[in-house]
Amino acid sequence: MDDAYRDRTTLMRGAKDIAKEVKKQTVKKANVGADYTQDEYNKTAYANFQDDEGYNYSRGTYGEEPQEDEGSSDATEGHDEEDEIYEGEYQGIPDTGQRKENQVAIGQLVSDEYKDREELDAERRADEEELAQQYELIIQECGHGRFQWALFLVLGLSLMADGVEVFVVGFVLPSAETDMCVENSSTGWLGSIVYLGMMLGAFFWGGLADKMGRRQALIICMSVNGFFAFLSSFVQGYGLFLFCRFFAGFGIGGAVPIVFAYFAEVLAREKRGEHLSWLCMFWMIGGIYASAMAWAIIPHYGWSFSMGSAYQFHSWRVFVVVCALPCVSSVVALTFMPESPRYLLEVGKHDEAWMILKQIHDTNMRARGQPEKVFTVNRIKTPKLIDELIEIQTDTGTWYMRWFVRIKTEIFMMLLCLFSQIWLTFMRCFDYPVKRNTILLVIVWTTLSFGYYGLSVWFPDVIKHLQADEYASRVKRFYGERVEDFVFNFTLENQIHTNGEYIRDRFTIMKFKAVTFEDSLFKNCYFEDVTSLSTYFKNCTFTETLFYNTDLEKSKFIDCQFINTTFLHNKKGCQINFDEDYSAYWIYFVNFLGTLAVLPGNIVSALLMDRIGRLTMLGGSMVLSGISCFFLWFGTSEAMMIGMLCLYNGLTISAWNSLDVITVELLPTDRRATGFGFLNALCKAATVLGNLIFGSLVGITISIPILLASTVLVCGGLVGLRLPDTRNQVLM
Repeated sequence: MDDAYRDRTTLMRGAKDIAKEVKKQTVKKANVGADYTQDEYNKTAYANFQDDEGYNYSRGTYGEEPQEDEGSSDATEGHDEEDEIYEGEYQGIPDTGQRKENQVAIGQLVSDEYKDREELDAERRADEEELAQQYELIIQECGHGRFQWALFLVLGLSLMADGVEVFVVGFVLPSAETDMCVENSSTGWLGSIVYLGMMLGAFFWGGLADKMGRRQALIICMSVNGFFAFLSSFVQGYGLFLFCRFFAGFGIGGAVPIVFAYFAEVLAREKRGEHLSWLCMFWMIGGIYASAMAWAIIPHYGWSFSMGSAYQFHSWRVFVVVCALPCVSSVVALTFMPESPRYLLEVGKHDEAWMILKQIHDTNMRARGQPEKVFTVNRIKTPKLIDELIEIQTDTGTWYMRWFVRIKTEIFMMLLCLFSQIWLTFMRCFDYPVKRNTILLVIVWTTLSFGYYGLSVWFPDVIKHLQADEYASRVKRFYGERVEDFVFNFTLENQIHTNGEYIRDRFTIMKFKAVTFEDSLFKNCYFEDVTSLSTYFKNCTFTETLFYNTDLEKSKFIDCQFINTTFLHNKKGCQINFDEDYSAYWIYFVNFLGTLAVLPGNIVSALLMDRIGRLTMLGGSMVLSGISCFFLWFGTSEAMMIGMLCLYNGLTISAWNSLDVITVELLPTDRRATGFGFLNALCKAATVLGNLIFGSLVGITISIPILLASTVLVCGGLVGLRLPDTRNQVLM
């Protein structure tokens, strides 16, 4: 009995050694043949393998002569599965034969249970390297044409929706908080909650895209964004509105990492940098779209309607609905696009990937007027699949324990398994050999986001601060005036009245705009159909006065006395009025100009990305952006600040484009979307931090924001130069 056991152990050990040697020789020949055409490689690979090894592998047992079935050929019979990848003529959909991957000369399977994790990982890395070289040749054969341009437009809509979401927050914030009567202590939550949702969504959807596919994950995340964005335009309470905008941000957070990973995987090496840069233009188009719609819709009160006093649908809600259109359009268009073939190969779905690659080839060839050109690829390498339950249950070494885990996995366990897989994929971004690159990318993404978004928020606030100072300098002051039996039926604006007396005066069908009454007396006065904006009564006395149908609430009366004074039919809610509101139009126009200034930078980065290299563009753009910050010391007027804003945005966009391309090309396929999502989540966190720090410095000092932004950008650019150059690298 012991001898039989010893013989079986020796036999299995020998089978394991033979399998290792076969794998080693196959990978060696795949690397040597990568520079030749696939047909030439198919003719020589198996012959060389036979000469080197002297073995004859068949489907029989070890030591027996091979037995060929009638009608079989050397191209399809009698070889190890690894050799079959490069042999034979294609007959229908190719069969990878991955089920017999471990079959060796003795005619028995060497199970993965007899291999440790390091061996499995080494085999998978070798397969991935071989696939990367072969996939690059396949994409080159498919060409660049109609299919890539169609996918370019579809994914561009998703990226446009992300740009719209970022700008919607700033445009809607003042109107939404005013419409819902939000107290000053609660203002600002809208911007923070949306960025929090985008931060969590970027990490979650990026990880999900590496598990369930780019197309499916993108459709789901865009659907979540579109649903909650549309719903937010109808809810009335501020709490529900924050809830909807949080999940809208959570959905759109996955757009950027998935879009870039998806598009990069159907581009050849020489086209990747340029066309990913062109794709970045859709984010700018989204900003222009949001700015134009805000300018055209929000200030126009006539775009709104009401259903009684309880339901108000103001113009800013119409703007929210219009801004959801790019998202809805992208979801519809994505249903007509296929999954990324690179992802399908990574998860072992060879047949589906082959069909999609053939579709890409045939679509492009028909567009070129060459429909007769045949797709010559027969077999495509698929990496060795590793049971993910082994990754989760590393201490569970027995087969029955792993099957027990499989059987008891219900809905809760499936979710737990999904999050565990996403987390494990994320942790692999910090494994050798990508650990150093990931750390450098974290530094560059954080510094660029902090400097760019921090100053982007600081610019409009400084402009509004300059406007407020200029507006306050034109204020009119009135002291000790006495007005009797007078009818005020016109607008009072930017005035301060002190120690005044108003006797038997009528204030009817009029507006108060930035008007303050201090230590004044109102006796026997009548207020009717009065609307106010930034208007307050401080330490005033009202005697025998009637307020009818006005929006003058108690918050507008500070330390005032009321003697025989009556309030009738006060207007409900907070009133939004953009009539003659120059600042609203000005803010939208400034954002429009700042977004439009990105266009030259996008064009330059797209044309030079593959010529001067990604690193040169990244480091140079960030350093130049940091230097341009010093010109802000000369920004003493609105026009000069707007000019500095346009220059800064134009220089910085090249850094963003090159960073997106480098990130996609440095991360491996099995963790590309996860890593990109994590970096995008860091971007949102740095944005919130930059908003808090730079926003607190508005009106206090100009030197600290300039020095802080300049230092961060220059340091980030120098760190970016330490990244490896990916211009001539295949997509791993």
